[in-house]
Amino acid sequence: MAEYADAADRQLSESVQDDDVEHPGDRIDSRGGDAAEEQDDAADLTANGQAAAAENVDDIDCQDESNGPVTGKRQRSNVRLALAFGLVVLVALTALAGWLGYRGYRAHQATQQRELFLQVARQGALNLTTISYTEAETDVQRIMDSATGTFYDDFKKRSQPFIDLVKQTQSKSVGTISAAGLESVGGDQAQALVAVHVTTSNVGAAEQPPRAWRMRIDVQKVGNGAKVSNVEFIP
Repeated sequence: MAEYADAADRQLSESVQDDDVEHPGDRIDSRGGDAAEEQDDAADLTANGQAAAAENVDDIDCQDESNGPVTGKRQRSNVRLALAFGLVVLVALTALAGWLGYRGYRAHQATQQRELFLQVARQGALNLTTISYTEAETDVQRIMDSATGTFYDDFKKRSQPFIDLVKQTQSKSVGTISAAGLESVGGDQAQALVAVHVTTSNVGAAEQPPRAWRMRIDVQKVGNGAKVSNVEFIP
C-alpha cells in the first residue's frame, strides 16, 4: 500500500511539472502576440498621422496658392486707390493755389487802382490851385490834360477867359495838399475828398494869408490811367 501511494505521488508531481513547463510558454506566446499587435497598431497610427499631416500640408499649399492671386489683386487695388487719392489731392491743391493766386492778383490790382485814383485826385487839386500868370497857358493845358468828360468840356470853354484874367491881374497861386482820401470806389471810377491850403499873391497887392479849400473830385479810369471827371468845391 505504501508503494502504491508513493507511485501515485510521483505521477501527480510529474503531471504538475509538465503543466508548469507548458503554461509559461503559452504565456510567453500570448504576451508576444499582444506586443506584436500593439506594434502594428502604433505603426498604423504613425502612418495615419503622417498621412493626415501630409493632407494638412497639401491643404495649406492649396490655400496659399488660392490666396496668392487674391492678395495680388488686393495689393494692385490698393495701389490704384492710393494713386487716385494722390491725384485728387494734387488737383485740389493746384486749384486752391490758382484760386489764391487769382485772389491775390485781384487784390493787388484793386490796391493799385485805389492808389492811382487817389494820386490823380491829389494831382488834379494841385493843378487847379497852382497857377502863375507867367506860365498861364502851360498851367491851364496841364489841367486840361488831366481832365475828361464834362469837366474837360466845361473847362476848355472857359480856359481862354481864365488865362486872360490871370495875366491881367498878374496873380500867382500855390496849392499844398493837407489831406486827401477816397470817399468811394466803384468799378472804374472813384470819388475823393481833398483839403488844400492855397497861397495867393498879386503884383502890387499885399500878400494874403493862406486859405483852406476843400474839393470833392471825381476820378474816372481812362485806358491804363485815370483822369478828373468832375470838381466840386465844398464850403
